[in-house]
Amino acid sequence: MFAIMTVTGIDHTGIIAAVSTACAELNVNIHNVSQTLMGDYFTMILHVAFDENDVDIASIQERMSTVEQQEKLVIRIQSQAIFDAMNII
Repeated sequence: MFAIMTVTGIDHTGIIAAVSTACAELNVNIHNVSQTLMGDYFTMILHVAFDENDVDIASIQERMSTVEQQEKLVIRIQSQAIFDAMNII
């Protein structure tokens, strides 16, 4: 399954490391990533893939909630199917 993950927060060292480590722990593969700084804010969008038999979006979001608290970020993950459906209309 493919999903889109967004990460935002005040920029500081270790954000990419924390997010990618959590993804690796869940066997979530990062297919593509785009990140930029907007003033003092860090923003990142990840295109990720995972086996639905191993992990689901709710489990990934739950793991990322720990990263959110530790790193003071906002992290959201949504199925790519939502974005695909919006473009069909």
